[in-house]
Amino acid sequence: MRVVTFGEIMLRLATPDYLRFSQATELTATFGGGEANVAVSLANYGVDAEFVSRVPKNDIADACLKSLHKYNVNTANMIFGGERLGIYFLETGAVSRASKVVYDRAHSSIADIKAGMIDWERVLKGADWFHWTGITPALSQGAADACWEAIEVANKLGVRVSTDLNFRKNLWKYGKTAAEVMPQLVQGCDIILGNEEDAETVFGIKPQGFDAAHTGGQVDAQAFQSVCEQLMHKFPRAQKVIITLRGSINANHNTWGGVLFDGKTLFQSPRYDITHIVDRVGGGDSFMGGLIYGLLTYTDNDQKALNFAVAASCLKHTIYGDFNLVTVDEVEKLMSGDASGRVSR
Repeated sequence: MRVVTFGEIMLRLATPDYLRFSQATELTATFGGGEANVAVSLANYGVDAEFVSRVPKNDIADACLKSLHKYNVNTANMIFGGERLGIYFLETGAVSRASKVVYDRAHSSIADIKAGMIDWERVLKGADWFHWTGITPALSQGAADACWEAIEVANKLGVRVSTDLNFRKNLWKYGKTAAEVMPQLVQGCDIILGNEEDAETVFGIKPQGFDAAHTGGQVDAQAFQSVCEQLMHKFPRAQKVIITLRGSINANHNTWGGVLFDGKTLFQSPRYDITHIVDRVGGGDSFMGGLIYGLLTYTDNDQKALNFAVAASCLKHTIYGDFNLVTVDEVEKLMSGDASGRVSR
């Protein structure tokens, strides 16, 4: 199995110990980004995972690539150019105080990418899966064009295409909205992942009887079948639509689950009660990585694929950093009902 992902990877600078930006005298440096996070998850599961992007030729980008190589992510088709790697600053919230992200990624190397810079015919030859997220076309017109090139080639070559809609309101600043750009790109996708905010903000599709701001941690999965049906109607190529269900009790305590709709059946995952979140950044990406692995591995068993994705993402909430550093055995252990956290020795 060979999976190719495309997007931006950034330097992540986070305040330690729940400090606010105004309190911190040091920042912890790691790397992360939606599609790279998915690639790391898949590589940890033993999948041949490749991450494609455009990065500058400097020591920071070199350190970034080494962080991917550490987890066996292939970067052979990375292209080099531009002046800088994007940065994001993270202030981790606690209890009733939400986390905050500040982006510093304008004119990053990938934001200045142009159509034709990547030879997608060569990159996607022999691939089984191509994954992108709504973050990439939000960066610039050039990034949106490169994404569309990849989707077109993947469709031509018969490579399965997935997207995480991943709406980020603070990124769409180059004169176009997500509603203008995303529909064309999503038309070429076989698998669509999103949440209630993505579907409503980008496509105007709302779940029935759901208010994301007042869930109290309880989310009715059945309410989202209408979202799945509407997305499938709008994008007839889609074979499956998946919605993540996060109930936010506070910044440290969430419920977590998901639904998968194949056009006929709505599959519902178990619901996890995550009471002590270590780091929720990358939670959706860990879900996507688990979903891709599940759909490639548990063929014709969508329920098991969904359960793997949710369990993998539940474990990610216990791991610091963007990357989900868990194994298949660990995920399947949680899927089997063992959430004891007993020492393994």
